[in-house]
Amino acid sequence: MAYDSSTLGSLLSAPEISLIAKDAVRNRDLSRESLWNKTLRQLRDERIFTGDIGLGIERLYRAAKAEDWYYPLYSEAECAEDSARRGVSLTRFPSDAPEADERPYILVVPGGGFVNVWNLTEGWPIAAHFNRLGYHVFILTYQVTGENDLLRKNMEDFARALRLIREREGHFHVRADRYITCGFSAGGYLISLWNTEMGYLSFDLPKPRASFPVYPFISPKLNDVKNTPETERELKRAVRLYGCPLREAVKTSFEIPEHAEGFPPCALFLAAEDELVSPEHSKVLARQLEALHIPCRLEIAPTGGHGFADGGGTSMEGWTKRAIDWYESLEV
Repeated sequence: MAYDSSTLGSLLSAPEISLIAKDAVRNRDLSRESLWNKTLRQLRDERIFTGDIGLGIERLYRAAKAEDWYYPLYSEAECAEDSARRGVSLTRFPSDAPEADERPYILVVPGGGFVNVWNLTEGWPIAAHFNRLGYHVFILTYQVTGENDLLRKNMEDFARALRLIREREGHFHVRADRYITCGFSAGGYLISLWNTEMGYLSFDLPKPRASFPVYPFISPKLNDVKNTPETERELKRAVRLYGCPLREAVKTSFEIPEHAEGFPPCALFLAAEDELVSPEHSKVLARQLEALHIPCRLEIAPTGGHGFADGGGTSMEGWTKRAIDWYESLEV
């Protein structure tokens, strides 16, 4: 595999990728961890990360050589006003396939529990797989710091990304009104929230052609909203994410299954043994989409756990192709 004998630190220290390398895992300094000096082979054999990290880094290097690959979404003045905006960006991975120009582009949104953004496993390698399937891809690195209303700020990050693509659609060889979203875990929640009135409708932007949530968080209600007052810690977390107590948040579009009327066709991928996000999140969304007669595919693997990324070496291997095959079957 690519770069198997290279250490993670040496690969992420290459000057040509310095703009994004610090956000390989946003809000986490990998250089301070022992894994920095491990080779990609060691990281794989020790199962420290999942996904083909080498494939993603190799594709990132190729993108960087084109000198037209990294786009900040906020100006320096806007970042000075709010430091959480610094590093919010799009990374562009165009496909070599000529037919990609006529297909929807894919916006990939890695997860990270609303505190990190895992470009290393759920961004760059996933984009490389979709490139091989003949699709242009952009990876969104979004805000994960701040103490209030983070999810609404993330919707603004989405809108910035799509408007930038619209402004440069000729240069990027895409049609700005034709795109697919793919998000993981927390990123799966964000792409799903984008399908509600808080997303594309609020920003007067086009609806995605399809959405691929992967082991997504979907329903705040499944966090067991109680009749008892929220603890100070629970309230702080809710205000950070939703801008209000959880009991209020679930009455709005933050409770996605109850506000799914604007969803595009949706394919969900997860593992039955997910130890971090209950499979019920995806099941409740799938049931609601079916009730609304919105095309939906639900694939639940017997093994794989949370964070299987591209699925390599697990029962979810090849899910990216299955997602594209399903989408293309709808377009016939």
